[in-house]
Amino acid sequence: MNKQQILVIGGGDTFDTYEQYLEFLRTFSIDPERLKPYVGWKLRLQEDLGDRYEVFAPKMPNVSNAKYEEWDIWISRVLPLLRDDLLVIGHSLGGVFLAKYLSEKTSPRKIRSAILLAAPAYDLEGEPLASFRLQPLLDNFQSQVEQIYLLHSRDDKVVPFAHLAEYKKLLPEAKVVEFAEYGHFNIEDFPELTSLITNIH
Repeated sequence: MNKQQILVIGGGDTFDTYEQYLEFLRTFSIDPERLKPYVGWKLRLQEDLGDRYEVFAPKMPNVSNAKYEEWDIWISRVLPLLRDDLLVIGHSLGGVFLAKYLSEKTSPRKIRSAILLAAPAYDLEGEPLASFRLQPLLDNFQSQVEQIYLLHSRDDKVVPFAHLAEYKKLLPEAKVVEFAEYGHFNIEDFPELTSLITNIH
């Protein structure tokens, strides 16, 4: 029996211009805590799910100054290597990337479920979505994915909770899971995600 395959796409930063990126590097307030090695739920997901699952987490191109076209090319090369009935997870910029990609293209693999974690729906304060901006309709995304889940925490200081409401309008059939104290999901343990995945049929 084949293992359930899961593709995880993490976040990043994006800018309208190279000058904006340079200004970000010059002025961004660096938190020393974020310079420490971080394991987190993404690296532990395979261990938490066990042998019935196979987790892929490709390193996305240029995450500090991400460009949609580069991510599009990369994922278009990754997807054909995987099997049908794929489960995809997008965190932060990875979430809006999946929404945009699947709204504009037809996946070469059948996608059983998509989970968007703390995905921005529009420009953030001081950080535009640039080439990752969504189209006004996500019908193609909704039509080619059997189940869509939207996860967001009310105390997210990176992507405000209000972005969830926009996704609920764009994806009315999606199932919504709200959290109170998980911030931007930069957490070590995420048992609720493991439970959600194992209960997807």
